[in-house]
Amino acid sequence: MDIEIVTIGTELLLGFTVDTNSAFAGTALAERGIRVVRRTAVADGAGEIRNAVAEALGRTGAVITTGGLGPTRDDISKQVVAELFGVPVEFRPEIWDRLVERYKRYDRTPSPSNRTQAEMPVGATELRNQWGSAPGIWLEGPQGLVIMLPGVPREMRNLLTHEVIPRLAGRGGGAPIRSRTLRTTAIAESILAERLGEVEAAIAPLTFAYLPEVTGVDLRLTAWGLPAEEADARIARAESYIRDRAGDHLYGADGTDLAAVVLDLARARQLRIAAAESCTGGLVSARLTAIPGSSEVVEGGVVSYANAVKVGQLGVAGALLDRDGGGPGAVSEEVARAMAEGAAQRLGASLTIGVTGIAGPGGGTPEKPVGTVWYATHFEGRTMATRQVHFGERDEIRARAAQMALYLLWRRLKG
Repeated sequence: MDIEIVTIGTELLLGFTVDTNSAFAGTALAERGIRVVRRTAVADGAGEIRNAVAEALGRTGAVITTGGLGPTRDDISKQVVAELFGVPVEFRPEIWDRLVERYKRYDRTPSPSNRTQAEMPVGATELRNQWGSAPGIWLEGPQGLVIMLPGVPREMRNLLTHEVIPRLAGRGGGAPIRSRTLRTTAIAESILAERLGEVEAAIAPLTFAYLPEVTGVDLRLTAWGLPAEEADARIARAESYIRDRAGDHLYGADGTDLAAVVLDLARARQLRIAAAESCTGGLVSARLTAIPGSSEVVEGGVVSYANAVKVGQLGVAGALLDRDGGGPGAVSEEVARAMAEGAAQRLGASLTIGVTGIAGPGGGTPEKPVGTVWYATHFEGRTMATRQVHFGERDEIRARAAQMALYLLWRRLKG
């Protein structure tokens, strides 16, 4: 079964709101063999909504809309779709009674404008919304099938999962669309492509895609229309092929966070980790401590942004920081090493990392351009340092630097 998604809301087009609902719907529907073939975003205008829904119905005969079911004047989705189907909108007292009861639980009274949320196109089926005030709508006729869902992510996702997908599955979805994402980091997409060679031919009929992100390159494997057992077996063989060629740059699959991988390895070895950060401003520590259970592993961190903090909190020699006096300066191998070793001594951690660099947009020189970052890891009495030059805007450089720091910790833990 093919279906289209129409997301409704001017805020989506202006970029004020990111459309995460469509991504969730695509994954959830694919698991039941229902393929999303197109996604369209339109403003809160009657003409735009009508044209988008009519065109989608003309292509696939089935469409899911999100947004435009609230109580305000710009929430006109149900009225427009009802007009498209040639039916009026009717007030349903039972929906209103449930809405009044819901508000009462919070010591509130619905306003007159909320009455529009109890309206339905004649002939439509209500999709009971237990997670919010706007019910979903299932409307079917000669024009096709339109499923209208609220735009609030929690409400939309629960309605899709508990009300919509069971109904669609009963109409005969195809074989599940299986996907697996392999996660790599610290390797350029072009170099990765060279390593993988003719991967598309080697794993056919699976499809393959490179998905570059700030933190690395994700590799997406997808099986279309294959029986579940065969799809899983083919994906497993393809994953093995890719792992052999990606080597130590592949750290996990699907939603794996490199910070969690680092914590798991350190926990298994009963190690404590600490970070000394300058240009990343605590991002490495934030990535680690965002993982539940990180307190078992993370000892602490020092954001040594100013040179005085490097000296006072980490014991970095002032002479190293004094470029006028002949020192290498704050962004150097020597300072990164001193930061990592200082974190080990001052915080008592068994595995530490020092990060110092130039995130920009200013501060670069021909010898040390913007994006230059020095890293040093200290573990089992040995300090190892490396230099990287990252590209992008300031936020991207900092994000890439934090990911590289985690990658280097992971490599040290793996030996």
